[in-house]
Amino acid sequence: MNVALVIPRVDPARGGAERYTVDLARGLGQRGVKATLVAQDLHGLPAGVAAVELPARSASRLGRYGDFLAALDEHLRSAQYDVVHAMLPVRRCDLYHPHAGIAAEAVRGGHRKYNHPIRRALSRAANRINLKRRAFVRTERKLLEGGYPPVVLCLSNYVKGEVRRHYQLPEDKLVRLFNAVDLTRFDPVQAADQRPVIRRRWGFDDDKIVLLMIAQDFARKGLHQAIAALARMNDPRFALVVTGKGKIEKYQSQAKSLGIAGRVHFAGVTTEAPAFYASADAFVLPTRHDPCSLVVLEALAMGLPVISTRFNGACEIMEEGRHGFILDDPADVETLSAAMGKLSDRSIRRSMGQACLELRPALSQDHHVERLLAIYDRIMAQKK
Repeated sequence: MNVALVIPRVDPARGGAERYTVDLARGLGQRGVKATLVAQDLHGLPAGVAAVELPARSASRLGRYGDFLAALDEHLRSAQYDVVHAMLPVRRCDLYHPHAGIAAEAVRGGHRKYNHPIRRALSRAANRINLKRRAFVRTERKLLEGGYPPVVLCLSNYVKGEVRRHYQLPEDKLVRLFNAVDLTRFDPVQAADQRPVIRRRWGFDDDKIVLLMIAQDFARKGLHQAIAALARMNDPRFALVVTGKGKIEKYQSQAKSLGIAGRVHFAGVTTEAPAFYASADAFVLPTRHDPCSLVVLEALAMGLPVISTRFNGACEIMEEGRHGFILDDPADVETLSAAMGKLSDRSIRRSMGQACLELRPALSQDHHVERLLAIYDRIMAQKK
């Protein structure tokens, strides 16, 4: 089998879809599948992963996207692939795998990043005139409304609902497949010796209950709400550690104004994610929108109880009260604070942590690749 994995940029250090695509290429290669990354920018490509770099002439993001589509069309005319697996809207593919959710929904609902209604309205309006986002929607619409639409690989039923909201596709064109976790890297046993190292770095003693958030888009992921919820708790044992890229000044000011500056710690971008999971007692992500948060799946695989929301597709693998807590309203600080408070009981954290570890086989890369290969086989059979 010869598969093209199409993504505009490859840099595994950035995480998300880029890390997933590289890991998938390696996983497919281990099963004898020839997997080629087809991208415009290649950075940090591991040895042994095949790639084709497409040319880009334009300086603007919109222009580079147009260059990408044109170069991809030309490449696919000359190359012979059994399956074209695209991570973004393109003009032709067999499997469309929108990691951030479908483009049409991003334009309609991108305002969910903000809590204030005026900011939401302004953001929604800006989204609808954003030229690159509109180009994504046009390309996606032609792809999914054409005579031969691809199979849409949905990261969750939450994403399936988005697809159905915008496109009339037969049910056999919609397939749910969760993200996968590298269980070798995210192994709580192997990372256990890092727990005291990270906790000493922040001055945490054994009694401290550490809540971890790993995020890039702090506003959409609910950092403001997490800090506000922490402040409502009359329990100084709780601390919040935040790692990820983003502007932190306003969140530092928020914590200071609420009198908990010493309980909120910003770690910046880290390459030590398994160690941070090992150092924590629970994971918090009150997100407004996540098709299937990989960090939530990683936290579960590391045995951490999770507090997130029903707007996160990753929560579909969780059972409320068994693996953590799933909030109905990302803005409900009182309920979030109450959920945090329930984790003050060590026996509850231990019981939930054990239940989370039992999810590991369903989250494995092997399980994911095996299911994906079955989808590829079905696509190939239908093309004959």
